[in-house]
Amino acid sequence: MKRMLSGIKPTGQLTLGNYIGALRNFVRYQDDYELYVFIANLHCVTVYQDPKDLRKNLKDAIALYLACGLDPERCTIFLQSDVLPHAQLGFLMTCQSYMGELNRMTQFKEKTANKEESITAGLYVYPSLMAADILLYDADYVPVGDDQKQHVELARDLAQRFNNRYGETFVLPEPVIQKVGARIMSLSDPSKKMSKSDETNKGCIYLLDDINLAKKKIMSAVTDMVGCVNYNKELQPGISNLLEIMSSLSGEPIEHIVERYQGKGYGEFKKEVAEVVGAELQKIQDRYNEIVRSDLLERTLREGAEKAGRIAYKKLKKVQKRMGIDIF
Repeated sequence: MKRMLSGIKPTGQLTLGNYIGALRNFVRYQDDYELYVFIANLHCVTVYQDPKDLRKNLKDAIALYLACGLDPERCTIFLQSDVLPHAQLGFLMTCQSYMGELNRMTQFKEKTANKEESITAGLYVYPSLMAADILLYDADYVPVGDDQKQHVELARDLAQRFNNRYGETFVLPEPVIQKVGARIMSLSDPSKKMSKSDETNKGCIYLLDDINLAKKKIMSAVTDMVGCVNYNKELQPGISNLLEIMSSLSGEPIEHIVERYQGKGYGEFKKEVAEVVGAELQKIQDRYNEIVRSDLLERTLREGAEKAGRIAYKKLKKVQKRMGIDIF
Protein backbone atom coordinates (compact mmCIF):
# COMPACT_ATOMS: atom_id res chain seq x y z
CA MET A 1 0.00 0.00 0.00
CA LYS A 2 1.31 3.46 -0.91
CA ARG A 3 2.10 5.84 1.94
CA MET A 4 0.62 9.33 2.30
CA LEU A 5 1.55 12.05 4.80
CA SER A 6 0.32 15.53 5.61
CA GLY A 7 -0.28 17.89 8.49
CA ILE A 8 -1.92 21.13 9.53
CA LYS A 9 -0.29 24.03 11.35
CA PRO A 10 -2.78 25.03 14.09
CA THR A 11 -1.75 28.62 14.74
CA GLY A 12 -5.46 29.38 15.18
CA GLN A 13 -8.76 27.59 15.22
CA LEU A 14 -9.31 25.26 12.26
CA THR A 15 -11.52 26.65 9.52
CA LEU A 16 -14.04 25.42 7.00
CA GLY A 17 -11.27 25.89 4.44
CA ASN A 18 -9.02 23.48 6.37
CA TYR A 19 -11.87 20.98 6.53
CA ILE A 20 -12.76 21.09 2.84
CA GLY A 21 -9.20 21.40 1.57
CA ALA A 22 -7.55 18.86 3.86
CA LEU A 23 -9.34 17.15 6.73
CA ARG A 24 -12.30 15.78 4.80
CA ASN A 25 -9.97 14.38 2.18
CA PHE A 26 -7.83 12.67 4.82
CA VAL A 27 -10.90 10.71 5.87
CA ARG A 28 -11.22 9.38 2.33
CA TYR A 29 -7.51 8.65 2.03
CA GLN A 30 -7.20 6.58 5.22
CA ASP A 31 -8.77 3.55 3.51
CA ASP A 32 -6.73 3.85 0.32
CA TYR A 33 -3.28 4.65 1.71
CA GLU A 34 -1.08 4.05 4.71
CA LEU A 35 -1.89 7.48 6.10
CA TYR A 36 0.22 9.52 8.53
CA VAL A 37 -1.25 12.79 9.78
CA PHE A 38 0.62 15.10 12.13
CA ILE A 39 -0.09 18.36 13.92
CA ALA A 40 2.76 20.66 12.90
CA ASN A 41 3.37 22.41 16.21
CA LEU A 42 7.06 23.11 15.48
CA HIS A 43 6.01 25.16 12.47
CA CYS A 44 3.69 27.17 14.73
CA VAL A 45 6.54 28.79 16.65
CA THR A 46 8.29 30.39 13.67
CA VAL A 47 6.31 33.41 14.91
CA TYR A 48 5.42 34.13 18.54
CA GLN A 49 2.44 32.23 19.93
CA ASP A 50 0.80 32.81 23.29
CA PRO A 51 1.45 29.48 25.09
CA LYS A 52 -2.07 29.27 26.50
CA ASP A 53 -3.68 29.88 23.12
CA LEU A 54 -1.32 27.51 21.33
CA ARG A 55 -1.99 24.71 23.80
CA LYS A 56 -5.75 25.10 23.30
CA ASN A 57 -5.42 25.26 19.51
CA LEU A 58 -3.34 22.08 19.48
CA LYS A 59 -5.87 20.17 21.58
CA ASP A 60 -8.75 21.45 19.47
CA ALA A 61 -6.94 20.52 16.26
CA ILE A 62 -6.46 16.92 17.37
CA ALA A 63 -10.05 16.64 18.59
CA LEU A 64 -11.31 18.08 15.31
CA TYR A 65 -9.15 15.69 13.28
CA LEU A 66 -10.96 12.88 15.06
CA ALA A 67 -14.37 14.58 14.94
CA CYS A 68 -14.07 14.99 11.17
CA GLY A 69 -13.71 11.22 10.78
CA LEU A 70 -10.04 10.31 11.10
CA ASP A 71 -9.80 6.95 12.86
CA PRO A 72 -6.61 6.13 14.85
CA GLU A 73 -7.28 2.48 14.03
CA ARG A 74 -6.99 3.23 10.30
CA CYS A 75 -4.31 5.96 10.26
CA THR A 76 -1.49 7.33 12.40
CA ILE A 77 -2.07 10.69 14.11
CA PHE A 78 0.69 12.35 16.10
CA LEU A 79 2.16 15.60 17.38
CA GLN A 80 5.23 16.69 15.41
CA SER A 81 7.29 17.56 18.49
CA ASP A 82 6.64 14.12 20.03
CA VAL A 83 8.81 12.57 17.29
CA LEU A 84 12.25 14.14 17.77
CA PRO A 85 13.75 13.10 14.40
CA HIS A 86 11.60 15.79 12.76
CA ALA A 87 13.78 18.54 14.23
CA GLN A 88 17.01 16.59 13.75
CA LEU A 89 16.38 15.82 10.09
CA GLY A 90 15.07 19.35 9.69
CA PHE A 91 18.54 20.70 10.45
CA LEU A 92 20.19 18.18 8.16
CA MET A 93 17.82 19.20 5.34
CA THR A 94 18.62 22.86 6.06
CA CYS A 95 22.24 21.94 5.39
CA GLN A 96 21.16 20.54 2.01
CA SER A 97 19.16 23.68 1.15
CA TYR A 98 20.50 26.66 -0.80
CA MET A 99 19.66 30.20 0.27
CA GLY A 100 18.41 30.96 -3.23
CA GLU A 101 15.79 28.22 -2.84
CA LEU A 102 14.64 29.50 0.54
CA ASN A 103 14.56 33.10 -0.73
CA ARG A 104 11.99 32.01 -3.32
CA MET A 105 9.59 30.41 -0.84
CA THR A 106 6.25 32.23 -0.83
CA GLN A 107 5.87 33.11 2.85
CA PHE A 108 9.37 34.57 3.18
CA LYS A 109 9.01 36.47 -0.09
CA GLU A 110 5.70 38.00 0.99
CA LYS A 111 6.97 39.08 4.40
CA THR A 112 10.15 40.63 3.02
CA ALA A 113 8.21 42.34 0.23
CA ASN A 114 5.96 43.88 2.89
CA LYS A 115 9.10 44.99 4.77
CA GLU A 116 7.98 43.19 7.91
CA GLU A 117 10.36 43.48 10.83
CA SER A 118 11.61 40.72 13.14
CA ILE A 119 11.34 37.89 10.61
CA THR A 120 12.77 34.89 12.43
CA ALA A 121 15.41 32.54 11.10
CA GLY A 122 12.92 29.77 11.89
CA LEU A 123 10.45 31.18 9.39
CA TYR A 124 13.22 31.38 6.79
CA VAL A 125 14.27 27.74 7.12
CA TYR A 126 10.90 26.15 7.94
CA PRO A 127 10.53 24.80 4.36
CA SER A 128 13.56 22.61 5.07
CA LEU A 129 11.82 21.28 8.18
CA MET A 130 8.70 20.66 6.12
CA ALA A 131 10.80 18.67 3.68
CA ALA A 132 12.12 16.61 6.60
CA ASP A 133 8.55 16.01 7.81
CA ILE A 134 7.78 14.39 4.47
CA LEU A 135 11.05 12.58 3.79
CA LEU A 136 11.24 10.91 7.21
CA TYR A 137 8.37 8.62 6.26
CA ASP A 138 9.21 7.91 2.61
CA ALA A 139 5.82 9.35 1.73
CA ASP A 140 4.71 8.58 -1.81
CA TYR A 141 2.02 11.25 -1.78
CA VAL A 142 1.45 14.53 0.06
CA PRO A 143 -2.01 16.15 -0.14
CA VAL A 144 -1.59 19.94 -0.22
CA GLY A 145 -3.39 23.07 -1.32
CA ASP A 146 -2.17 24.53 -4.60
CA ASP A 147 -0.39 27.29 -2.66
CA GLN A 148 1.69 24.67 -0.81
CA LYS A 149 2.83 22.74 -3.87
CA GLN A 150 6.23 24.46 -3.85
CA HIS A 151 7.02 22.88 -0.47
CA VAL A 152 6.62 19.41 -1.93
CA GLU A 153 8.74 20.46 -4.89
CA LEU A 154 11.48 21.58 -2.49
CA ALA A 155 11.23 18.24 -0.66
CA ARG A 156 11.70 16.46 -3.99
CA ASP A 157 14.70 18.63 -4.87
CA LEU A 158 16.35 18.02 -1.50
CA ALA A 159 15.66 14.29 -1.67
CA GLN A 160 17.18 14.07 -5.15
CA ARG A 161 20.19 16.15 -4.09
CA PHE A 162 20.78 13.94 -1.06
CA ASN A 163 20.35 10.75 -3.09
CA ASN A 164 22.89 11.99 -5.65
CA ARG A 165 25.42 12.89 -2.97
CA TYR A 166 25.06 9.98 -0.57
CA GLY A 167 23.24 7.19 -2.39
CA GLU A 168 19.56 6.24 -2.68
CA THR A 169 17.97 7.16 0.65
CA PHE A 170 14.72 9.05 0.13
CA VAL A 171 11.53 8.46 -1.86
CA LEU A 172 10.61 11.43 -4.05
CA PRO A 173 7.08 12.48 -2.96
CA GLU A 174 4.28 13.55 -5.29
CA PRO A 175 1.83 16.36 -4.42
CA VAL A 176 -1.89 15.56 -4.49
CA ILE A 177 -4.12 18.58 -5.11
CA GLN A 178 -7.91 18.48 -5.04
CA LYS A 179 -9.57 20.01 -8.11
CA VAL A 180 -12.64 21.30 -6.25
CA GLY A 181 -12.42 22.88 -2.83
CA ALA A 182 -8.63 22.74 -2.66
CA ARG A 183 -8.45 26.41 -1.81
CA ILE A 184 -11.51 27.93 -0.17
CA MET A 185 -11.43 31.71 -0.30
CA SER A 186 -12.43 34.40 2.19
CA LEU A 187 -16.14 35.18 2.31
CA SER A 188 -15.41 38.90 2.65
CA ASP A 189 -12.61 39.06 0.07
CA PRO A 190 -12.66 36.15 -2.41
CA SER A 191 -9.30 37.21 -3.81
CA LYS A 192 -7.68 35.92 -0.60
CA LYS A 193 -7.58 32.45 0.92
CA MET A 194 -9.88 31.78 3.89
CA SER A 195 -7.46 32.36 6.73
CA LYS A 196 -7.30 31.79 10.49
CA SER A 197 -5.70 35.24 10.73
CA ASP A 198 -8.74 37.04 9.29
CA GLU A 199 -8.86 40.23 11.37
CA THR A 200 -12.51 41.05 10.58
CA ASN A 201 -13.78 37.55 11.51
CA LYS A 202 -16.33 37.93 8.71
CA GLY A 203 -14.54 36.11 5.92
CA CYS A 204 -13.61 32.98 7.85
CA ILE A 205 -15.83 30.21 9.25
CA TYR A 206 -14.28 28.23 12.10
CA LEU A 207 -15.28 24.63 12.71
CA LEU A 208 -16.21 25.55 16.27
CA ASP A 209 -18.18 28.68 15.33
CA ASP A 210 -21.69 29.03 16.68
CA ILE A 211 -23.94 27.53 13.99
CA ASN A 212 -26.10 30.63 13.62
CA LEU A 213 -23.00 32.84 13.36
CA ALA A 214 -21.60 30.61 10.62
CA LYS A 215 -24.86 30.86 8.67
CA LYS A 216 -24.84 34.63 9.10
CA LYS A 217 -21.34 34.80 7.62
CA ILE A 218 -22.53 32.87 4.56
CA MET A 219 -25.51 35.17 4.12
CA SER A 220 -23.17 38.20 4.33
CA ALA A 221 -20.63 36.80 1.86
CA VAL A 222 -19.45 39.19 -0.86
CA THR A 223 -20.98 38.48 -4.27
CA ASP A 224 -21.22 40.73 -7.37
CA MET A 225 -23.57 42.73 -9.56
CA VAL A 226 -24.04 40.04 -12.24
CA GLY A 227 -27.16 38.72 -10.52
CA CYS A 228 -27.09 35.07 -11.61
CA VAL A 229 -25.44 31.99 -10.14
CA ASN A 230 -22.53 30.98 -12.39
CA TYR A 231 -19.12 29.41 -11.84
CA ASN A 232 -16.57 31.91 -13.10
CA LYS A 233 -13.66 32.60 -10.78
CA GLU A 234 -12.54 35.69 -12.67
CA LEU A 235 -15.88 37.46 -13.13
CA GLN A 236 -17.76 36.03 -10.10
CA PRO A 237 -15.17 34.95 -7.51
CA GLY A 238 -17.54 35.26 -4.52
CA ILE A 239 -20.31 33.13 -6.03
CA SER A 240 -17.74 30.65 -7.39
CA ASN A 241 -16.31 30.27 -3.89
CA LEU A 242 -19.77 29.55 -2.45
CA LEU A 243 -20.39 27.03 -5.23
CA GLU A 244 -17.15 25.23 -4.34
CA ILE A 245 -18.12 25.15 -0.67
CA MET A 246 -21.58 23.77 -1.41
CA SER A 247 -20.37 21.23 -3.96
CA SER A 248 -17.59 20.00 -1.68
CA LEU A 249 -19.93 19.49 1.29
CA SER A 250 -22.99 18.18 -0.53
CA GLY A 251 -21.28 16.13 -3.23
CA GLU A 252 -23.48 17.70 -5.89
CA PRO A 253 -21.51 18.74 -8.99
CA ILE A 254 -21.14 22.48 -9.46
CA GLU A 255 -22.78 22.39 -12.88
CA HIS A 256 -25.91 20.78 -11.38
CA ILE A 257 -26.14 23.47 -8.70
CA VAL A 258 -25.76 26.20 -11.31
CA GLU A 259 -28.50 24.60 -13.41
CA ARG A 260 -30.87 24.43 -10.41
CA TYR A 261 -30.41 28.13 -9.71
CA GLN A 262 -30.96 29.49 -13.17
CA GLY A 263 -33.40 32.39 -12.89
CA LYS A 264 -33.10 32.53 -9.09
CA GLY A 265 -31.46 35.17 -6.91
CA TYR A 266 -28.40 35.12 -4.70
CA GLY A 267 -30.43 35.23 -1.48
CA GLU A 268 -32.05 31.86 -2.07
CA PHE A 269 -28.72 30.35 -3.12
CA LYS A 270 -26.90 31.68 -0.06
CA LYS A 271 -29.62 30.33 2.21
CA GLU A 272 -29.10 26.80 0.90
CA VAL A 273 -25.32 27.11 1.23
CA ALA A 274 -25.79 28.31 4.82
CA GLU A 275 -27.99 25.31 5.65
CA VAL A 276 -25.49 22.86 4.16
CA VAL A 277 -22.62 24.45 6.09
CA GLY A 278 -24.64 24.58 9.32
CA ALA A 279 -25.58 20.90 9.12
CA GLU A 280 -21.95 19.88 8.52
CA LEU A 281 -20.67 21.99 11.42
CA GLN A 282 -23.32 20.60 13.77
CA LYS A 283 -22.24 17.04 12.99
CA ILE A 284 -18.59 17.88 13.61
CA GLN A 285 -19.25 19.79 16.82
CA ASP A 286 -21.41 17.03 18.31
CA ARG A 287 -18.59 14.52 17.79
CA TYR A 288 -15.97 17.03 19.03
CA ASN A 289 -17.83 17.46 22.33
CA GLU A 290 -17.87 13.70 22.85
CA ILE A 291 -14.15 13.42 22.17
CA VAL A 292 -12.96 16.18 24.53
CA ARG A 293 -14.83 14.49 27.39
CA SER A 294 -12.99 11.20 26.81
CA ASP A 295 -9.35 10.03 26.98
CA LEU A 296 -9.19 9.52 23.22
CA LEU A 297 -6.88 12.50 22.60
CA GLU A 298 -4.12 11.35 24.93
CA ARG A 299 -4.38 7.75 23.77
CA THR A 300 -4.29 8.70 20.08
CA LEU A 301 -1.17 10.87 20.44
CA ARG A 302 0.71 8.35 22.57
CA GLU A 303 0.09 5.47 20.19
CA GLY A 304 0.63 7.65 17.11
CA ALA A 305 4.01 8.95 18.36
CA GLU A 306 5.16 5.40 19.13
CA LYS A 307 4.28 4.14 15.65
CA ALA A 308 5.62 7.18 13.79
CA GLY A 309 8.73 7.24 15.94
CA ARG A 310 9.73 3.72 14.97
CA ILE A 311 9.81 4.70 11.30
CA ALA A 312 11.35 8.14 11.86
CA TYR A 313 14.25 7.00 14.07
CA LYS A 314 15.14 4.24 11.62
CA LYS A 315 15.19 6.70 8.71
CA LEU A 316 17.23 9.26 10.68
CA LYS A 317 19.86 6.65 11.58
CA LYS A 318 20.14 5.68 7.91
CA VAL A 319 20.57 9.32 6.88
CA GLN A 320 23.20 10.01 9.52
CA LYS A 321 25.13 6.87 8.63
CA ARG A 322 25.11 7.84 4.94
CA MET A 323 26.40 11.33 5.82
CA GLY A 324 29.15 10.01 8.09
CA ILE A 325 27.68 11.53 11.26
CA ASP A 326 27.20 8.16 12.94
CA ILE A 327 30.55 6.38 13.30
CA PHE A 328 29.35 2.99 14.59
